[in-house]
Amino acid sequence: QVQLVESGGGLVQAGGSLRLSCAASGRTFSLYRMGWFRQAPGKEREFVAAIIGNGGSTNYADSVKGRFTISRDNAKNTVYLQMNSLKPEDTAVYYCAADPPGPRRGEYAYWGQGTQVAVSS
Repeated sequence: QVQLVESGGGLVQAGGSLRLSCAASGRTFSLYRMGWFRQAPGKEREFVAAIIGNGGSTNYADSVKGRFTISRDNAKNTVYLQMNSLKPEDTAVYYCAADPPGPRRGEYAYWGQGTQVAVSS
């Protein structure tokens, strides 16, 4: 079982930056692919970014490429999402998720409670 706790959300003006953090419990953090997802009001949850266990590979949604950066510190069991050049359309609840190895790979079995990001124009 993995518990995830996000932090770092808030209200920011368009063009500003925020850094989200997600602290994970457990001793096998480095084996988990970690992802960030977001859900805006009235919309379905969407993928934002992901990073593999050793941090060697990342991928991003087209809408955030070049503006957001996902990273991780396995010594601290923490994954980050640096968000720059924020736009009003980035407003959403942001969720951290953990994708363990094994038969359920790709399902992101564990989720945090979410942190609100609001970008004003």
